Amino acid sequence: MSILTEEQARAILTKVVALSKADECTAQLTGSIDGNIRFALNNISTSGVITNSDLAVQVAFGKRVGTATINQFDDASLERAVRRAEDLARLAPENPEFVPAVAKQVYKPSPTFSAATAAIDPEYRAKVAGDSITACKAEKLIAAGFLQDGQSYVAFANSKGNFGYQRASSMDYTCTVRSEDGRGSGWVGRSLQDSSAFSASTDIRTGIRKASASVDARALEPGKYTVILEPAAAAGLISFMMNFFDARQADEGRSFLSKKGGGNKVGEQVYDPRVNFTADPWAPGAAVMPWDEEGLPREAMPIIKDGKIVNLNYSRYWAQKQGKRAVGSPGNLLMAGGTKSTADLIRGTERGILVSRTWYIRMVDPQTVLLTGLTRDGTFYIENGEIKYPVKNFRFNESPVIMLNNIDELGKPVRVAGDESSLVMMIPPMKLRDFTFTSLSDAV
Repeated sequence: MSILTEEQARAILTKVVALSKADECTAQLTGSIDGNIRFALNNISTSGVITNSDLAVQVAFGKRVGTATINQFDDASLERAVRRAEDLARLAPENPEFVPAVAKQVYKPSPTFSAATAAIDPEYRAKVAGDSITACKAEKLIAAGFLQDGQSYVAFANSKGNFGYQRASSMDYTCTVRSEDGRGSGWVGRSLQDSSAFSASTDIRTGIRKASASVDARALEPGKYTVILEPAAAAGLISFMMNFFDARQADEGRSFLSKKGGGNKVGEQVYDPRVNFTADPWAPGAAVMPWDEEGLPREAMPIIKDGKIVNLNYSRYWAQKQGKRAVGSPGNLLMAGGTKSTADLIRGTERGILVSRTWYIRMVDPQTVLLTGLTRDGTFYIENGEIKYPVKNFRFNESPVIMLNNIDELGKPVRVAGDESSLVMMIPPMKLRDFTFTSLSDAV
């Protein structure tokens, strides 16, 4: 019962909303079927399927709010959940930032579902693991990876007549390839909505090449270097930066986008003019739900245009307080770029360093978004347009704000995998000046 049809979900939600005696009621159903397979040391270690269904009921008496969740949908259980939420609301203190439930909306469906991905079964997962392991064994390398796939749905309704329903699917594959002596390491990752565009036997070649090529790494002096960040390496830094695009943080002086004397930097030049970020729920290959967590419709909109800040994220409360129009918070982040691949950027580089991945990223200074972290899984020295030799990994201290002011060239954006952010991201490889490496690292 994990994936309900729209008709089934609507029937349950209508019943729940009708049961409530509160001033307003919002109910949300979610369900998912998630499969996975994990392999390490060239052997499959675990695999499984997890199914889950939940109902969350939120009610309000004035500004007093209560929430209850349940995973049983018979009539008696539904009523218990509603009454529990109401009891909690009566006991709760008033929320001074309470905003009433969203009124009835019209949502334009987005292409978040792929039948091919939803049809992934244990045989498919075993083949992905087998293809990865077999290719690595043939090269006397060791594979460790994880494939996770799933299909899900979200449905919600409230006492103001609003209703939404949509299904989604996704798959994420990552594999780390190591040399038998542990001195070489490569990584590959793919994040897709449609699994028909995926081939483990093809993609694993990237990890194999980097693992083989990264043995016998040489030490370079830390300092400022021209770097080429692959999309997965750049995404880790950029996702941290986007946490500060909240309008309230900026208006209250808690963000690098805060303006001296009050207010925010909307309209100001903050980045290189080639920096352009947009959000678009209907973006091919990176589609997300057409509403946010509060049920507000998302819109296709610019976030940074020609290096200038165009839009910040307003909660409904802060938008009301500031006299702004509330728009659904973005679910994806699309960075514009060019047409070149990472290999093309390498061919155009006289001297520099190729960074495959960034890892263990932590905040140093929130006001400048100064971050520290490590490179790993394939770091190489470039000379005269060619990869000359592997280099030992570095610790870096760098702000993505400064980084995006030191652009030499941007490549073709791709959907990235392995990012901890909840945003779906399309990021290009990027060639940057003066990237700061502070010390060497023993990471492989």
